[in-house]
Amino acid sequence: MKKVFVAGHRGLVGSATMAALAPLKSYDLITRTHAELDLCDPAATREFFMSERPDYVVMSAAKVGGIAANINFPADFLHINLAIQLSVFDAAHAVGVERMIFLGSSCIYPRECPQPIREDYLLTGPLEATNRPYALAKIAGVESCWSFNRQHQERYLALMPTNLYGPGDNYHPEHSHVLPALMRRFHEAKMQGAPSVVVWGSGKPRREFMYSLDLGEAIAFLLGLPDNEFSALTAPDTAPLINVGVGEDITIRELAERVKLAVGYDGELIFDTTKPDGTPRKLLDVARLSTLGWKAKTSFENGLRAAYEDFLQRYAVENAISR
Repeated sequence: MKKVFVAGHRGLVGSATMAALAPLKSYDLITRTHAELDLCDPAATREFFMSERPDYVVMSAAKVGGIAANINFPADFLHINLAIQLSVFDAAHAVGVERMIFLGSSCIYPRECPQPIREDYLLTGPLEATNRPYALAKIAGVESCWSFNRQHQERYLALMPTNLYGPGDNYHPEHSHVLPALMRRFHEAKMQGAPSVVVWGSGKPRREFMYSLDLGEAIAFLLGLPDNEFSALTAPDTAPLINVGVGEDITIRELAERVKLAVGYDGELIFDTTKPDGTPRKLLDVARLSTLGWKAKTSFENGLRAAYEDFLQRYAVENAISR
């Protein structure tokens, strides 16, 4: 049985990873909350690794957020993510972790990338300005994987998922990503009988969305690959980078319409073109992962339905606590 440390197990990616790995008898899962272990603290992180000696690590701990959060807190997004990564990579190497999966984001790719985005487009052009600090931190994580693999013959693999949504998401109206933020706005507008909801930007950018539990399954699939296959993905002369997505995208306007339908809101959509659009398009090329034998299986309609059920439960708890 392999001991697996899931860093950030309460977040969107971490909870999806837990859901995928928990039923598998070949793994003994290790977790720590932020209160129990601050991964920005290198000494505490190394002490934890020395004590627990995990065989595998899923590195999903990160500071994340949507456009507004990235604009308002750029230093936090850069330095907190770099600090977490430095601590975990150092500790994992110190104790000889056999496999690590590092989670990044599709925002690491250039703003004006050819579409769909292949892994080898990394560092071929300027980044989107609104999330550049976060993207640079995640690019550093990708390079850390490759550097440790080259210098120390480690087996660290970087996954770049597309936009995610699902159970455990952050539904803050301003600091969350676009889909959960819209879900909350539409729900509250529905409850209040509001005639309209404002959506940031023109509605023209295109985005790809994947249900978070599908990403958890992808992580479980890759973590469970035979030794020779995982070693091939992390060979010193190979960029250890794999895109994870669904292979199709929609406009933000289409997204708003579909979330609106899932919530049952019948008001008007108003697009605020004074707000930034962000990257024009981000569609990942998922051929590399598909060739390995994995594809996402949750339809957008089913994923939205499940996400809204999760939102309703969390919203009810949030309101109960605030009373």
